[in-house]
Amino acid sequence: MSNWLEHSGQIEVDAPMDLIWDLWSDLEQMTSWMKWIDSVKISADNPGISLWKLRSGTFEFTWKTRIIKVITHQIIQCESVDGLPNRATVRFYDRKNSSIIKLTIAYAIPGVLGKIMDNLILGRIVESTLQADLERFKKYALQVKD
Repeated sequence: MSNWLEHSGQIEVDAPMDLIWDLWSDLEQMTSWMKWIDSVKISADNPGISLWKLRSGTFEFTWKTRIIKVITHQIIQCESVDGLPNRATVRFYDRKNSSIIKLTIAYAIPGVLGKIMDNLILGRIVESTLQADLERFKKYALQVKD
């Protein structure tokens, strides 16, 4: 049995929505700003499916994700279909001269692991990592913009 944990982060980037959308929707480039994501490969057979690898120290997890909802310049939603159970939603808010990105992830922690680890500590680690990833994305987007 698993427990689901959910975490969010948000950032505002002084860049137009077209650029923010183009950068974020290129999933294979996420390794440029997401610390724990080692690789993302889009399926040649089905572009709505991607294979993800997360690596942190001695831990490595892989999973297949399918895109379940896309509304250009507004939302990208995905969920795992194999491997590490997780789901993510990225919402985009166009502020004309800037863009706000809100990332929410949820993942299942196996019961045994959840009992070993303090969810509050794990939650703080995940949330600080998410916020750092968003800060790296902001820096990446501003470099591309200039």
